[in-house]
Amino acid sequence: MSFKNKTVIITGGTRGIGKAMGLKLAAEGANIVIAAKSVEENPKLGGTIFSAAAEMEAAGGKALAVQCDIRYEEQIQNVVDKTVESFGGIDILINNASAISLTTTEQTEVKRFDLMHSINVRGTFFMTKACIPHLKKSTNAHILTLSPPVNMAPKWFDKHVAYTLTKYNMSMMTIGWAKEFEKENIAANALWPRTTIDTAAVRNLLGGAMLANMSRTPEILADAAYYILRKPAATCTGNLFLDETVLAQEGITDLSKYSVVPGAQLYTDLFV
Repeated sequence: MSFKNKTVIITGGTRGIGKAMGLKLAAEGANIVIAAKSVEENPKLGGTIFSAAAEMEAAGGKALAVQCDIRYEEQIQNVVDKTVESFGGIDILINNASAISLTTTEQTEVKRFDLMHSINVRGTFFMTKACIPHLKKSTNAHILTLSPPVNMAPKWFDKHVAYTLTKYNMSMMTIGWAKEFEKENIAANALWPRTTIDTAAVRNLLGGAMLANMSRTPEILADAAYYILRKPAATCTGNLFLDETVLAQEGITDLSKYSVVPGAQLYTDLFV
């Protein structure tokens, strides 16, 4: 599928993985809608919805920046309304926005529990719901959610059960949407990295520069998303993909270019 003039909404697309995906698709001529909160730059994170949109246009696409906190239904609807008003429809939704707190049960505060559930689960659900009427009108509609394969082994829960619940919810919604909308020709898939990715979350919350240097760049997920989203919706749906698997299916097995530090030992991701 060509991405020329296709319209893509990316939640949390200001930086990191979401931004990398936007730049990849913008370079193919897509219309990119950046739906995120940052309208003023945070020095620790960098970038705003406006700077990200400018980069999308410089890459070759058209862009629309819409401030949105996906915890609020009216802000979600505003994104959808402005997208349709500007570009005439919606072809792809990338559910990238997410909150993280790698805390045990005793360490998890109510506000952090509620934040993760309201963004990762509730926000993802209602953003998708708002896009469905327009995705139904697309010739090759895709929903792509950044969430991991579901594995019920206890080790994926014991150190951060609240966070795991929310990410697995995102994956289970993906499975449900794939079945629910198969007759509407709307694909629903999830994508997750095999290794850690050099993002602001990794640098500021998890392991700092040392872990970032054992990671891959966000471009590996952008490339994997590109290959998923260009497939026919009718035949590529209901998958919980790992990035390496997607690229291997395309004959791409040398992934050295994605390492932050060439030749460095890579750190396996949280859910792999």
